[in-house]
Amino acid sequence: MRALPLLAVFLPLAACDAAPGRTDRAFTASGQIIAMGGGAGGAANACFTCHGLQGQGDGVGTPRLAGLDQGYLQKQMEDYAAGLRPDDIMTQVSKNLDHDGRRAVAAYYAAMPAPDGDAALTGPPPALWLVGDQARGIVACGSCHGAQGQGGGGGNPAVSGQPAPYTLEQIDRWKSGKRRNDPRGVMAAAVQHLTDAEARAIAGWLSAQPAAPAPDSAAASVSASVAAAARPAASRETRRPDRSDGA
Repeated sequence: MRALPLLAVFLPLAACDAAPGRTDRAFTASGQIIAMGGGAGGAANACFTCHGLQGQGDGVGTPRLAGLDQGYLQKQMEDYAAGLRPDDIMTQVSKNLDHDGRRAVAAYYAAMPAPDGDAALTGPPPALWLVGDQARGIVACGSCHGAQGQGGGGGNPAVSGQPAPYTLEQIDRWKSGKRRNDPRGVMAAAVQHLTDAEARAIAGWLSAQPAAPAPDSAAASVSASVAAAARPAASRETRRPDRSDGA
């Protein structure tokens, strides 16, 4: 039997590799390449064009990505692609990446140093952040997101150092149900009874906090456990499991 030409052997493999929904292997090899070049979606989908070269965001409606939890970042892209967190831009960007591409980009931004906050603007947190309002069913924000918004793992992400307009927009999306990627509905319930003034106070305070990543050392875990024990029982029960979803 005559041997098949090599071209005939490798053409089917090339066709499989170019199947819709799969990013090119050259892009999935490095999250930085995707962030700078846009992956299969091309330059128009390059992450840095909105989120900045250092993942710092634009200070207005585009959030920082630098230093956020890797699992959280990947989960958000999965949810954009699945329609659980609709967004005119991010839905299409995420759909143009496959699972490996989303993981690579998440790892790239998670490894970046978080930018410093403006210490001169940092003041005491709003009362709702620390103690909530039991009469209105508002749980203390810090019981999940940490005393300074530094987070507590993938399911309770860092929210410090984010632009106030971005945080306000997310609160509005949780309220309206447009954003629904929290399986237990904790965020929707937490913000439902916030007034506009309270939401602005929380968003403004968070924007000035140091954008430190979530603590992951043994010492930080012990500290978090002590803090959790001191919180009211209602706050502890509402805390989400350590998984990659949430605000």
